[in-house]
Amino acid sequence: METFPVINMEKLNGEQRGATMELINDACENWGFFELMNHGISIELLDTVERMTKEHYKKCMEQRFKELVASKALEGVQAEVTNMDWESTFYLRHLPQSNILEVPDLDDEYRKVMKEFALKLENLAEELLDLLCENLGLEKGYLKKAFNGTKGPNFGTKVSNYPPCPKPDLIKGLRAHTDAGGIILLFQDDKVSGLQLLKEGQWIDVPPMRHSIVINLGDQLEVITNGKYKSVLHRVITQTDGNRMSIASFYNPGNDAVIYPAPALVEKEAESKEIYPKFVFDDYMKLYAGLKFQAKGPRFEAMKAVEANVNLGPIATA
Repeated sequence: METFPVINMEKLNGEQRGATMELINDACENWGFFELMNHGISIELLDTVERMTKEHYKKCMEQRFKELVASKALEGVQAEVTNMDWESTFYLRHLPQSNILEVPDLDDEYRKVMKEFALKLENLAEELLDLLCENLGLEKGYLKKAFNGTKGPNFGTKVSNYPPCPKPDLIKGLRAHTDAGGIILLFQDDKVSGLQLLKEGQWIDVPPMRHSIVINLGDQLEVITNGKYKSVLHRVITQTDGNRMSIASFYNPGNDAVIYPAPALVEKEAESKEIYPKFVFDDYMKLYAGLKFQAKGPRFEAMKAVEANVNLGPIATA
């Protein structure tokens, strides 16, 4: 059995850089996921984020979740539940404008810590995009520029807790899906597992590792890389014991960013025609909203149909 790819980012600074870059490339091509160690975000900050997130859930979210479960009589279900997820979540938006001051029930200290954490993750996302550019043979900054649109990228965080579930065989924490956006950075519980990805028809656990950041690639990177890198189906299974914390941050294109395969990658594979559509990111997100838990292929086909009917105009290269 292949082992899940774990990348030690410290090795990018020495003689092992080449081998480490190759590991990243292999993970992007064959897994769509990898786990980062020594990523530059301090252990102290990660521990504070985890402690405060768990405290916030206990204080503000747990009772609400129990009431929701009771109202839908979920504890007594006898058949698989396919229309909802066993998760308690809230969302923070960071870019283009932050909403962190408007989200209710957050302590000032928690807001401050999450703002600091988001800034570190934003920098890490942009560093990773440049590493991907290097591996793909694209000029430095290409992916960041492709995501920019007129107002810069979208960046936000989904803070989730997956409480103990009495019927883990019938209710998923999060149903199988690929992520619509760009690059996703996950800080997950190091004790309670649950995240799985689909590889060659098998569901594989993403191992919980202390102080790691899990990276996965979204649909937009599949389009821009012309399929060289793929977004991968993943899900969260529920557990009967333990509450799993998951803090997923999504570095996505701006709403009006025009997404299309990088010409350099289309030219490189002259025998493979450009198979992915060109579209405005916001149009894709509107389509995804209704089809998140379905296959991505028809989403790409639907965007091709839109493209055939709408001329998106010239692409700015500056």
